[in-house]
Amino acid sequence: MSSSIPRSAAVAAVVSAALAAGLLAGSASASAEDGAGVRIHDIQGTTRVSPLVGQQVTGVTGIVTGVRAYGSRGFWIQDPTPDANPATSEGLFVFTGSVPTVAVGDAVSVNGTVTEYVPGGPASGNQSLTQLSKPVVTVLSQGNPVPAPVTISSWSVPGAYAPAGDPAAGGSINGLTLKPRTYALDYYESLEGANVRIGSSRVVGATDPYSELWVTVKPWENANRRGGTVYGSYEDQNTGRLQVQSLVPIAQQPFPKANVGDVLSGVTEGPLDFNQYGGYTLTARTLGTVVDRGLERETTDRQHRNELAVATYNVENLDPTDPQEKFDALAKAVVENLASPDVVALEEIQDDNGAKNDGTVGAGQTVKKFTDAIVAAGGPAYEWRSVDPENNKDGGEPGGNIRQVFLFNPARVSFTDRPGGDATTATGVTGRKGHAALTVSPGRIDPANAAWADSRKPLAGEFVFRGRTVFVIANHFGSKGGDESIVSHHQPPNRSSEAKRLLQAQAVNGFVKQLLAVEKQADVLVVGDINDFEFSGTTKALTDGGALYPAVKSLPRGERYSYVYQGNSQVLDQILTSPGIRRFAYDSVHINAEFADQDSDHDPQVLRFRP
Repeated sequence: MSSSIPRSAAVAAVVSAALAAGLLAGSASASAEDGAGVRIHDIQGTTRVSPLVGQQVTGVTGIVTGVRAYGSRGFWIQDPTPDANPATSEGLFVFTGSVPTVAVGDAVSVNGTVTEYVPGGPASGNQSLTQLSKPVVTVLSQGNPVPAPVTISSWSVPGAYAPAGDPAAGGSINGLTLKPRTYALDYYESLEGANVRIGSSRVVGATDPYSELWVTVKPWENANRRGGTVYGSYEDQNTGRLQVQSLVPIAQQPFPKANVGDVLSGVTEGPLDFNQYGGYTLTARTLGTVVDRGLERETTDRQHRNELAVATYNVENLDPTDPQEKFDALAKAVVENLASPDVVALEEIQDDNGAKNDGTVGAGQTVKKFTDAIVAAGGPAYEWRSVDPENNKDGGEPGGNIRQVFLFNPARVSFTDRPGGDATTATGVTGRKGHAALTVSPGRIDPANAAWADSRKPLAGEFVFRGRTVFVIANHFGSKGGDESIVSHHQPPNRSSEAKRLLQAQAVNGFVKQLLAVEKQADVLVVGDINDFEFSGTTKALTDGGALYPAVKSLPRGERYSYVYQGNSQVLDQILTSPGIRRFAYDSVHINAEFADQDSDHDPQVLRFRP
């Protein structure tokens, strides 16, 4: 628990002379070794970790530039007399743990312990936040001007993202001297805790439930026609992105609702923080105004009579306990925005009582509630097929038992039922006279494979459209949970979850090759939430040997995304085609990921072709 000395006119009067004598800037003779009178830039140092970490310091002076009375409670101070080194920040967070009793504009002197706080814990791989902990705070005077902000702009942020980590330090950049004119992460680190500002900036990540949004200060950087910024490779992380939060309590000033493509207009100013969910964050004392640019939800083209339309849609833990409004909105999207596809592969269908962990695994009530809502919205009377998982064996929310489900319009396409499929029985490939078939339909692919431990098993189904067999494999690969973020102190960051998805991709690729070995021109679609990018090792493993093609690559680069994460528009959901499917139309239908109001956090994908 922190302690603070109450503000009083007497205290202010006593120290006003000291301020005039330059005490606020620190004594030239103060010794960093004994922790007395050190300056903020001495604490911050020229690397990510303070050279004084673990030490007790006294008489650290500065002007309060921001106060946070929620979450990680504390306040920021800044030295109004900076040094000449661009690598050393002049701002610092003081962690109080309780609601601070200081105000913006107070001149303060702080005693405390220099600490390095890692948001999310050391295992997260996140960079640390240099701060003062267990502070004793003396208010020296009030009503001082806040130090002028540093303007973060397109010209000030370097184009290169981060230096390569030091191999001798396990790939960490913590010990490297900051080069703020060379690397974007170094630039932001050199401003950690400092008062910063941005001008009018385009929103690239919609307002989320936690009252934060993302902007870019580089409007041209991998921009797409809808206003986002596209993440197209591991080497191009979009350096202009910055998270924005407000220091004003929501009860006093509701956080603005913004969609991608809107503009945060005017000046946004406050201390630059570092947090677990996004890294460098402008915590705004002054927040700009959102200008609505009118982003609209997309609608795909309806399939022609002789075209088969196949879609994939992650419906985000749908279960009967969800409000009817969610079912109605998702159903309306299937009918209107997706134009009632012939086959819809759904991901994240939960069991009939959702997250209640009582052994229930069936999802008939969930699917019925959804298909009824589709009919009510004017869509077809879809039939459905799936395989119930073993209880709590497929990951996701405990008790929820998420699984993939096929919906199909029986007026347009038929399903070939071959009995015997269950949670542990693998479907196989058989063939006769050059025509491939599944031994079990619907059936799971290699469910005993360790690649699927605590993860969703692929669901394979055999459909017939206008006399032609089409194989659809619905997937929900392992999540990115456990991966380090792109602001990790390891550069490049560790992406440990890729190992599992690589094995999963190899298993699916091997199954597709079995189908193609029997029928070279078989129509095979691998669809679903792949949880990985079109340029990833996962996608390369899926396409190995030319067995599949990622259809999203048929789109212009600026349209390749199905999800927005930390201001990066990126691919997670995919449809991949076998070589026999030579001509197709592909659409990533943007109806969720760019919007503050979402029915799911994923955009559905649709592919139309003539078998």
